[in-house]
Amino acid sequence: MTGRRHWGALALAATLAGGACGCSEVAGTGRQRLMLVSEADEMKLGAQAYQEVLATEKVSTNTRMTAIVRRVGERIAKAANQPDFTWEFNLIESEQVNAFCLPGGKIAVYTGILPIMKNEAGMAAVLGHEVAHAVARHGGERMSQQMAVGAVQKLAEEGLGNTSAQTRKFALGALGVGTQYGVLLPYSRTHELEADQLGLTYMAKAGYDPREAVRLWERMRDAGGSKPPEFMSTHPSEDRRITQLEEFMPAALEAYNHSQPQYGLGESW
Repeated sequence: MTGRRHWGALALAATLAGGACGCSEVAGTGRQRLMLVSEADEMKLGAQAYQEVLATEKVSTNTRMTAIVRRVGERIAKAANQPDFTWEFNLIESEQVNAFCLPGGKIAVYTGILPIMKNEAGMAAVLGHEVAHAVARHGGERMSQQMAVGAVQKLAEEGLGNTSAQTRKFALGALGVGTQYGVLLPYSRTHELEADQLGLTYMAKAGYDPREAVRLWERMRDAGGSKPPEFMSTHPSEDRRITQLEEFMPAALEAYNHSQPQYGLGESW
């Protein structure tokens, strides 16, 4: 192949890795996305992984806080209107300031984030975000991206098969960096911001004051800690998240004003 054809293959590969032709649309935002994984397979993997987590982590025996996690989670899940999911919410004893969601509605909250949540509305902001990851099938999309990137890298290797070792190494190295920082990480930030947007709507429809989501991320920002630059992180900066939440706040407040019952900030701790 000529040099022009070599780099033409790489250009095609980069286009495929970026998911230029979305296979489906995210309900609630309209974003086009590449989806190569069936929902059934995604949910099966999520359930298996969740059971492994519960078997290896220390599930909290704090009955009060566990009840709150499940109460708030069930309200958020109802607002998300995804009845085919088997929702599950658990509290795990850990200093991690975190929560996670696995496909199919398997969600865990770490006790380390409870002081930053402060109240039910703060928890609703976090759980709304995690529920949104499940509903938007971000896990399946990430798996699809990894599958596409694997195919792209193989295409690039085959397309450069007749080049010198130095040119081949340079080209594949460039594609690897482009894949990591140009496709996979920005998609993760897209997922995070999309989950913030959808989660804000869910918590408002569930009857929790959506303005607490902004205050939650202000508390998260003030908690500090060592963080990489945003362009090299899978998570947007707190300031960026706050800015976007404020942009979507009028619509969320309208949904909140129409919600019944209204819990406001709910119970505090």
